[in-house]
Amino acid sequence: MNDIMDLHTHTIASGHAYNTLYEMAKSASEKGLALFGSTDHAPKMPGTCHEFYFINFKVIPRKLFGVQILMGSELNITDYKGSVDLRKGLLERLDYGVASIHEPCYKNGTMAQNTSAYVGAIENPLIHIIGHPDDARFPIDYDTLAAAAAENHTLLEVNASSLHPFSGRKNARDNYLIMLERCRHYKTHIVINSDAHVEADVGNHKRAWDLIEEVDFPRELIVNGSIDHILPFIPKLEAYL
Repeated sequence: MNDIMDLHTHTIASGHAYNTLYEMAKSASEKGLALFGSTDHAPKMPGTCHEFYFINFKVIPRKLFGVQILMGSELNITDYKGSVDLRKGLLERLDYGVASIHEPCYKNGTMAQNTSAYVGAIENPLIHIIGHPDDARFPIDYDTLAAAAAENHTLLEVNASSLHPFSGRKNARDNYLIMLERCRHYKTHIVINSDAHVEADVGNHKRAWDLIEEVDFPRELIVNGSIDHILPFIPKLEAYL
């Protein structure tokens, strides 16, 4: 299966990444990607940019180095209701939103509370992808997660960075095995992303694809293969095509 996109990446604006937007987009072009999404951390993450950063995306060309560009944000889920750290008016300016749980921005709860946090984000129509729902430090019910994502037409991410042997996220591989089985059951769509914080990792999805191959996950439930496949999940993309 072709893999033509990477929709979870970070630039120097996130505070702990190491390349500019143009350097990341150029790397995407060199890797043969057709669609590149930049998702710098929203304001609650220590060291990231002010919310003003997300106001002026209109000035950014949506084609760089021959690659279609989307400008979003990795939002921090902040409570058990699934609230995130950009207000609605700013969320509406984004091309798309990725919502994730990060340790500095979220107080860990019970399995039911953590699951509720994800489901609340899934039910927000301005959130399109749930980022790295794989960390055993924040236990969740994957059956409920996959069912909610399918019902609300939200993508669940398989994050290649989580599968790195030095990742701080715990037991990601085992949790993805459970999540993918539940996604297969509910016909929940997934997206494979790099979570790149440096240009060398743009499009680096090998660890994720190895896991997909291992479990023979249905290719029709993976959106990475074509623009047409992801378009229903990120409607703003159509305006740039």
